[in-house]
Amino acid sequence: MGGVRKGSLELAGERIIERQLRALRQVADPVFAVSSTSFEPDAPLTCVLDQFPDHGVLGGIYTAIVASPHDRTIVVGCDLPFLNPRFLAHMIGFDADLVIPRTSRGYEPLCAVYSRGCADAIRERLERRQLEASVLPAGVSVAEIGPEALALYDPDGLLFVNVNTPHDYERAKELLERRSKTSRDRIMDELGP
Repeated sequence: MGGVRKGSLELAGERIIERQLRALRQVADPVFAVSSTSFEPDAPLTCVLDQFPDHGVLGGIYTAIVASPHDRTIVVGCDLPFLNPRFLAHMIGFDADLVIPRTSRGYEPLCAVYSRGCADAIRERLERRQLEASVLPAGVSVAEIGPEALALYDPDGLLFVNVNTPHDYERAKELLERRSKTSRDRIMDELGP
């Protein structure tokens, strides 16, 4: 994104970080960010330094797990503008070490719930520089949320739209506008002439 922090990008007049905090604070406390560098967050938010900088998102996942004051932690990527608090609440209802969505593209490790039980297996992989976040940690119980269950919480298919590039950002704005227009049309149809 040319050095622009993704969380500061706006969709419908609201920064991505604000959209995420609104959803996360309905189901989690505290909410904090993990970063490989020290920075001033775009919102009132604690920032924790990544214990494995230069190890990709897997290092951030590990840091979130061990920095959390709770046994289970919701981990989300900073570039997911369409987080759904109903879906987040659904995920925390499972009794497993790892609760992870699986779409037609595969696992979504940056919108998942990790228990402390995942930390050792993830740390071992980090130390071996096996950094693929979509590979599940060994030896932990896993609850997978598949496409059919996801559709109940994400009928528009927006939950895992991310904003990694300027093209992704424009696409997210278009999707939000299309969803807003559909909602307005549906309300007008219900009101009738």
